Amino acid sequence: MNKTTTESAWVDPDDAPELTREWFERADQYENGRLVKRGRPPAENPKKAISLRVDADVLDRFKSDGPGWQGRMNEALRKAAGL
Repeated sequence: MNKTTTESAWVDPDDAPELTREWFERADQYENGRLVKRGRPPAENPKKAISLRVDADVLDRFKSDGPGWQGRMNEALRKAAGL
């Protein structure tokens, strides 16, 4: 008679990783069976990415005021366009 041996699929619960706060923060969250996506929700009026060539001194002027220069440039364009 031949006996076949199979490995047990049983895992000792003491060998399981500890469920830390970080583990729960990275876990997927579901509501009514649907995955809840993390992050910023979609904007109602999203901006369009474009390629625009401007004079170096104009770009330097906007960048010299620090972070947020793209928004300030957008506001200047809106004002110039009468929007």
